[in-house]
Amino acid sequence: MMSHPLAQVLFWLAFTFAVTMALLPHPPHMPMDALGDKFEHMLAFSTLTLLAAFAFPDAPRWRIAERLSFLGALIEVTQSIPSLHRDCDIRDWIADTVAIAVMTGLIALAQFGRDRSRNRP
Repeated sequence: MMSHPLAQVLFWLAFTFAVTMALLPHPPHMPMDALGDKFEHMLAFSTLTLLAAFAFPDAPRWRIAERLSFLGALIEVTQSIPSLHRDCDIRDWIADTVAIAVMTGLIALAQFGRDRSRNRP
């Protein structure tokens, strides 16, 4: 399956937005702030995972999950820089990784169901 250029553009826009918001010293307040920091992490990384699946359909799902989890860890380590006035929290990385794993599983189930329905006589 070939990747769609629009999916790649959307992935990189979402990637840039997520990393920028994570590393701004004082990010703007968003309506979803009321739902909590972990919700924001899980929404960001489940969205990135879904977009990556469409943007890079030939990449193994485990590799996408690995790279996105590494991105979450890298963001947390970077947030420990004092001048950013952010908090490095391993629980945020865990939330990122759980969201990635759940979305990866849902994508696998959807692809399995689609493949199975195509193979029916």
